[in-house]
Amino acid sequence: MNIQKETGDSFVKLMQIMLELREKCPWDKKQTIHTLRSMTIEEMYELIDAIDSNSWQGIKEELGDVLLHIVFYATIATEQQHFTLQEVIESICSKLIKRHPHIYGEVKVKDEEDVKRNWEKIKLQEGKQSALSGVPASLPAITKATRIQEKAKQTGFEWNNKEEVYAKIEEELQEMHEAVQSGNQGHIEEEFGDVLFSMINYARFLNIDADAALEKTNKKFIHRFTAMEQMAAQQNKQLADMSLAEMDVLWNEIKKQS
Repeated sequence: MNIQKETGDSFVKLMQIMLELREKCPWDKKQTIHTLRSMTIEEMYELIDAIDSNSWQGIKEELGDVLLHIVFYATIATEQQHFTLQEVIESICSKLIKRHPHIYGEVKVKDEEDVKRNWEKIKLQEGKQSALSGVPASLPAITKATRIQEKAKQTGFEWNNKEEVYAKIEEELQEMHEAVQSGNQGHIEEEFGDVLFSMINYARFLNIDADAALEKTNKKFIHRFTAMEQMAAQQNKQLADMSLAEMDVLWNEIKKQS
């Protein structure tokens, strides 16, 4: 079995289908890079959902959808004579080779941190204006903060240990408390943001994905809240008609079960 040939044949088949759809299907013919944008974002979130659920079947399906979008964008670009899918593939191959000199060159590395530092140095040599270049403006804030901190770290701008980061959190919490006392809403928002940024920094030092950790808490809350609604319904009650103390009793009971 020639896996590479079979994969190549399947890829060519996908490209051929895409060309046929662009020629014959009214919906596919109508699409532009701008109409596809929101759908691409949705497909990426569906892939993330499948990953979070550890659903390999779901991951396989969602990767197919994402691959379709890549081929779709490249097909539109080819039609408008901007670039071809082959150029896209050759570009990423060249980038990977150039940014892995420890594999394709003579550079020696000790660990993954050396690899990341070299990666950022090479990007600056390629003309990037800042070590923070390349962080997409539209990234969700928690993910963006993590990426900013990771990139700053590669320049040496980093805390020495997690104890220093925790002390910074305490400092930022105190400043937020003082801002709350001032009543200045703009200042409160600023200090709240500083607290979150410091917490995300702390998560990195604990080797925790801050976004994933928050999502787990979101799911845990949803599970417990819906269970509380069901428990209230079994008592012929609705949460809106119950006191906070009564709801706390249900909540604590559910916590014991999960």
